[in-house]
Amino acid sequence: MSTFKNIDEARAYFSDDRFATENGITLDELDSVHAVTSLTIAPRHRNAFGGVMGGAIFTLADFAFAALTNDRENVVVAQQVSVNYLAATKGERLVATARYKKDGRSSCVVNVDVVDDAGREIAQFVGTGFKLQEKRT
Repeated sequence: MSTFKNIDEARAYFSDDRFATENGITLDELDSVHAVTSLTIAPRHRNAFGGVMGGAIFTLADFAFAALTNDRENVVVAQQVSVNYLAATKGERLVATARYKKDGRSSCVVNVDVVDDAGREIAQFVGTGFKLQEKRT
């Protein structure tokens, strides 16, 4: 669905997703069928036990979902999401890859896989998006 001319244009657009970007999440790849976001783990992302906060992992996956489903002309909002945390992070970087499972007229279903740089599967996020009317420019 992406109407961005290149990744830099998409990054500029999504720079307004301040919760994600101010917490260190970056948009690495984007086209009409997938989006990749990543996060270098910092002390602020850790919980009292030293693990990565579930909310940080969720935000990383949610940002990949948003980048894939939204663009300059269309708005998609999350209608329902679920996340399964599969393993503790052993690496220093997390990567989320979002892909459409279904891209319909009024809704979509997106699978987001989160892995760490040690090769571990960290989480699986499934989001159902509701497509609002196109933006008017």
